[in-house]
Amino acid sequence: MLRYLLPLAAFLAMAAFLAMGLSRDPRAVPSVLIDKPAPAIGLPVLLAPGQKLDVQALRGQVWLLNVWASWCGPCRDELPVLREASQRHGIALYGLNYKDKPEDATAWLARNGNPYIASASDTDGRVGIEYGVYGVPETFVIDKDGRIRYRQLGLITPEIWSSRMLPAIEALK
Repeated sequence: MLRYLLPLAAFLAMAAFLAMGLSRDPRAVPSVLIDKPAPAIGLPVLLAPGQKLDVQALRGQVWLLNVWASWCGPCRDELPVLREASQRHGIALYGLNYKDKPEDATAWLARNGNPYIASASDTDGRVGIEYGVYGVPETFVIDKDGRIRYRQLGLITPEIWSSRMLPAIEALK
């Protein structure tokens, strides 16, 4: 009897795990940084290498950190959404150019338009690692106290902006 129940129990356990996995949103990757202070950036600003992007100087305002790269197609696709969202809603938009050559990133911004107040150049990806970046694009909503309150993995569409990001930002104002 036991030799029949053991395979059945194993099958039911595997089926339960499969059902749990299929019911989850694959884009919902939890971040250990939610509600924690945003890591320091302190990297040179792409278009002003003598300046550094300082997270502490941004305290007192809600702002977005968009992780992007010139080699990222979806990053180009989300630029119009980011531009309009930041302008229409008065949200400060900063960039983190991730694992990119500064000359490629500068040319990309000139070609596609620059929606960022400033964009730090993270050529080796060190700061991206501190933010837990999985890939580009990723966007973080950071509150007035400098804490990460929301993380968007992947492309920001108008629907994602209006249904997820804007409500998160409005709740922080």
